[in-house]
Amino acid sequence: MDAYMMWKLLESLTGDRLLEAQLQEQRREHEEEMETLKDQMEALREEMEKQQEAFFQTLQLSPEAQVEFGIQQEITRLTNENLDLKELLEKLEKNERKLKKQLRIYMKKVQDYEADQAIIQTEKRRHELNRQVTVQRKEKDFQGMLEYCKEDEPLLIRNLISEILLKHNDDFEMTSFWLANTCRLLHCLKQYSGDTGFMTQNTAKQNEHCLKNFDLTEYRQVLSDLSIQIYQQLIKIAEGVLQPMIVTAVLENESIQGLSGVKPMGYRKRSSSMGDSDNSYTLEAIIHQLNTFHSVMYDQGLDPEIIQQAVKQLFYMINAVALNNLLLRKDVCSWSTGVQLRFNISQLEEWLRGKNLHQSGAAKTLEPLIQAAQLLQLKKKTSEDAEAICSLCTSLTTQQIVKILNLYTPVNEYEERVTVAFIRNVQAHLQERKDPPQLLLDFKFMFPVLFPFNPSSLTMDSIHIPASLGLEFLNKV
Repeated sequence: MDAYMMWKLLESLTGDRLLEAQLQEQRREHEEEMETLKDQMEALREEMEKQQEAFFQTLQLSPEAQVEFGIQQEITRLTNENLDLKELLEKLEKNERKLKKQLRIYMKKVQDYEADQAIIQTEKRRHELNRQVTVQRKEKDFQGMLEYCKEDEPLLIRNLISEILLKHNDDFEMTSFWLANTCRLLHCLKQYSGDTGFMTQNTAKQNEHCLKNFDLTEYRQVLSDLSIQIYQQLIKIAEGVLQPMIVTAVLENESIQGLSGVKPMGYRKRSSSMGDSDNSYTLEAIIHQLNTFHSVMYDQGLDPEIIQQAVKQLFYMINAVALNNLLLRKDVCSWSTGVQLRFNISQLEEWLRGKNLHQSGAAKTLEPLIQAAQLLQLKKKTSEDAEAICSLCTSLTTQQIVKILNLYTPVNEYEERVTVAFIRNVQAHLQERKDPPQLLLDFKFMFPVLFPFNPSSLTMDSIHIPASLGLEFLNKV
């Protein structure tokens, strides 16, 4: 009986301790929730105080100043929202990259399995294929075609394009190499299609190799779509390299010595909102990178017309990123920045002339940035100045012109600020334009790419397939 009572007492004590532990855990969670709510209330209280203070300050301003203050507050709010959305986008892109990596792993497993099956079948027929090679290597019987067995098709596609592009999706040199290869294959499909429109530059020998019983129009479309995909991947890689350099190199770096002494009043050099704050780039760094891109594309035999379009696309991105930052930063809207910016643009234009790319249309994409630099340097006082600005800044929208004028900051106390009356004068001159309500440029916009037709002077019987491609199962017919 005593043992039973002791057991019941022990059980009761254990239950009390368990209950006490649960109560302590609930109390701790409750205190943490209360602390979190207090922090939130404190943050809301501070935000409310700031809004009240801003509201009272606004009531004390003139109507024009109230409008300007309201615009600035809205720009600040939109900028903060944009940063939040950008952070969310980065998280989503990170998750997307993770999923793509997993997909590539599974795709590789499937492709390896198919390739292994194809290799097994190839080994079984190797003796027969070797005998065929001995017979078909006669030059006089060559028909300009390559032969392979149906079972080898997965291995052919795997070794040529698909796996290579997946493995090197951030390699500019490899992507450029396969863009050149794909375009050359597309040219050959046109040149030897038997279509008279593509045979005008062929030799008699090449015309003998043209297809007579096959229509490859659908395959040309497939290759054209693939070429567009590879081109877009090439541009994306190049833009990813250049974009972090643009703001510091084009807007902030002092290419002209001595201009650092005429910075706007109250501002110091700051890191860009769209650039990498840990790195400071010069314009020479951008030009060096452009040289690298151009050399790779040129050395790999990419069509000159495609090189021109790629350079035009990169220059558009440089213009868009630099102009967008200029429109969002008061510390760079000054006369000194205008002088520096125009000098930097002239260096990019000189690079285009040195590479014989001045006819590519790349220089024209810089026109909005050129006009923004000139606007920063022009006088901004009289009605004649307003007319000059309107006649000069034809590539800038009304919102962009007005925004730059509002952000313009004198370099010293002797320079007057742009008056509200002058800005209204400019707006009155620009009313006839009927511009779209656009402030920032879409720096991810991509021009449509056009692939030219460049026939080859080589004949099909002179082709050589490198052993490194692993396509030994192909035989000349």
